[in-house]
This record gives sequence, C-alpha cells and structure tokens, in this order.
Amino acid sequence: MKILVCISNVPDTTSKITFTNDNTAFNTAGVQFIVNPYDEIALSKAIDLAEGGKGTVTVIKVGDSSTEATIRKTLATGADDEVRINANPRDAWFVANQIANYAKANNFDLILTGRESIDYNGAQVGALVASLLNIPSVSISKKIDIDGNTATVEREIEGGKEILSLNLPAVIGTAEGVAEVKIPN
Repeated sequence: MKILVCISNVPDTTSKITFTNDNTAFNTAGVQFIVNPYDEIALSKAIDLAEGGKGTVTVIKVGDSSTEATIRKTLATGADDEVRINANPRDAWFVANQIANYAKANNFDLILTGRESIDYNGAQVGALVASLLNIPSVSISKKIDIDGNTATVEREIEGGKEILSLNLPAVIGTAEGVAEVKIPN
C-alpha cells in the first residue's frame, strides 16, 4: 500500500508571536516551527499501517526550503520518503492543487491528513484534494482499519459515532485517538 501523508509546518505553541509592518505581517524571527500536531497523528497511523512491509509512507509538504527541518523530523519518525513542493502555500486551494497533482502522478492508495492545521484551523486541504482527485474523503476520523481495498473509518458525530466503509484510494483526515504519536529517538 502506498500512503501519502500531508504535513504542515506550523509555529510551536510555545513560541512568542509578534507582527511587523504596522501589525499586518507575521514576524517569523525567533519562532520555532514544528510538524502540525494533527499531521503527526496522520503520520503515526500511516507508519502503523505500513509496518512489517505492508506499505510505504511518503510525506508531502508544500513550502520553501525553510521547512526542511520539519520534513527531516518526519523521516526520523519513520516515513520512507519525503517530497517538498517548492512553493509558497498561500491558501488551501493552492496547497490542495499541488498535493493533488503529485498524488495523481504517483498513484497513492491512501492519503492521510491531520484534521486541521493549528495555525489557520481551516480543515479544507484534505477534502479539496479528494475533490480534485475525484475520490472519497472522510474528515476527523477516530479509527481507521484497512482490509484490502476497503477502509473502515469511525468518527464521532453528535450523539454517537458513525462507521463508514469506503473504497481506496481515499483521503482520510485523522484526529486524536487514531494512533499514538511516535517521537523520534
């Protein structure tokens, strides 16, 4: 199984945030950037699914060379490969198009995302990628099981839980509980 994991480079929540240009531009000076925590959950689930030779995990990031340290951390965590699309991630539509173009050219069985990024909290990229690829999408999954070409996904809904079955390829957004986050040694 070929798994693609989409990651974001976000400011660490402990970083002091300031603005420049009359408070209109984010000042990155002195800010520590990390892998988006929800994307770390997606990466951990991908690694679990691929364990024992059952698949490969490729991480994709849309961003400039300043994001290289974040990508290297995903390789240290257990991803097999990484791709950085050298572009300024100006909005969710642009990012989704970049990811969809790469995914279309490389035939992935499963694309995992975090439920949202902690910087913009848009939760749009996964659904947009699925739409561009014309494949099923599920957001905020709490449990994912793969059996052949079928994914069974559980997610919480108001008043209970919903269990969905979908054919692969698919895009699935992950949330807390899907996997234990792996911390590199």
